[in-house]
Amino acid sequence: MKQKTSQWFSMLIVSSAIFLAVIDIFVVNVALPAIQKGLKGTNGELQLVIAIYLLGYSCLLITGGRLGDYYGRKKIFIAGMLLFTVSSCFCGLAQSTGQLNIARFFQGITAAIMTPQGVSYIQVLFPEEKERMKAIGIYGIIAGSASVIGQFLGGLLPDTHFAVEGWRLIFFINVPVGIVAVIFAGLFLKETPRNTSLKFDYEGVLLLTPALFCLVFPVIQGRELGWPAWSVVLLLTAAPLFYLFYIHQRNKLTQGKEPLINMRLFYHKDFRIGLFASLFYFLVQESYFLITGVFFQNGLGIPSYTTGSYFVFQGIGYVIASILSVKLIPSFGKKVLVAGVLTMICAFVLHILFLDNLQAGPFAFAAILLLYGIGCGAVLPSLLAFSLKGIPHQFAGAASGSYYTAQQSAIAMGAGIIGGVFFYVTGDSPSLQDYVTAYRAAAILSIAMLVVVIGFLVILPDSYTSTTRKVLKAKMPVNPQSCHLPGE
Repeated sequence: MKQKTSQWFSMLIVSSAIFLAVIDIFVVNVALPAIQKGLKGTNGELQLVIAIYLLGYSCLLITGGRLGDYYGRKKIFIAGMLLFTVSSCFCGLAQSTGQLNIARFFQGITAAIMTPQGVSYIQVLFPEEKERMKAIGIYGIIAGSASVIGQFLGGLLPDTHFAVEGWRLIFFINVPVGIVAVIFAGLFLKETPRNTSLKFDYEGVLLLTPALFCLVFPVIQGRELGWPAWSVVLLLTAAPLFYLFYIHQRNKLTQGKEPLINMRLFYHKDFRIGLFASLFYFLVQESYFLITGVFFQNGLGIPSYTTGSYFVFQGIGYVIASILSVKLIPSFGKKVLVAGVLTMICAFVLHILFLDNLQAGPFAFAAILLLYGIGCGAVLPSLLAFSLKGIPHQFAGAASGSYYTAQQSAIAMGAGIIGGVFFYVTGDSPSLQDYVTAYRAAAILSIAMLVVVIGFLVILPDSYTSTTRKVLKAKMPVNPQSCHLPGE
């Protein structure tokens, strides 16, 4: 009994990483107007506060997991949590949006270092499949709860009167949690065996990071500055950098070395379809919180606390639907995901209709956000599973690492593309009608992307034949170490 208690307590310690990493995505969404007012930032700098964190997070997510394998997960967890806590302090102390965005980038990098250790520890702490699945479920609930808490705190704290500006507290609250997590990890976590046979693909990281930067940064800042020459040059540079990254990763496989992303995964048609569906889905999901939070506060003049309270209904819908969807998937398969995307589209349509009746009460806000949360909850828990369902077990780690890297990159791009459309239409001195027009334009673009998601889901099989598995195995390298990731 004592051993089991120790297992679950250790899991709660390492779950603090995903809790903080997710909170820092969602807490900023609602607090952005207060940050903009406090630092007198532009709309482009505002979008970058979200995107730059996700950029750092996505670029080093795979490498962060491998660091745990190489040096020991306890050491890397503690180091990542300490650095995350320090970078959170710098975020709270920032005196300009430039300083804030630099600190946010390092916050994303440190989140990518500490977060993968949680999933890896679960594999070690719970060797029995039944217990492991239960632990993964609880881990997912912690992450989902963090999104709800983040949205609520993002509304509550900016309105808090304290020794410092309220919005700074959204970063400072990480400090006590981080310190406690480091102390508990040092006292109670057991170190895991090191695997020094693994080699880091530093070249892959150095190619992927600037490629993503050249794609995301000019999309956000270029629009703000009227598309100067440097922004166009950066965008044009992104394509050859991504191509060089592809060639580099392919050559790594040919030479029998370990790549950052196993390109042979893309020989699997169903993995490609699932990945494209996920990319378009995540372009929409998080940008929704950006445009809705700004529209509610800057457009309609709703206080940040009330806005955060409304977003809690989205979280409630998500939790309820996610529990139900897991039970419905075995009977209805991908129809559950299609129904979830259609529900999200309905929420956007209601938002557009609601814009013609801005006098509606708070019930309308809560109901629409609840509906959007139900749609998300029906899709998210199973989208990854459908994307990876046909992947042989030994390649599951490499495939999931590639998936999450693409996911975080898509979220960052969503802030730039859909958020860019929203801010472009609002202009420099927007009226309420400008905000209404901008929100409608962004919502229509989001609906179009969700229709694309449905298209990919329609052609994605519910099941995989043994023939597909044989073809995949024939095309992939036989040595699983060539694409090993922690948690396999």
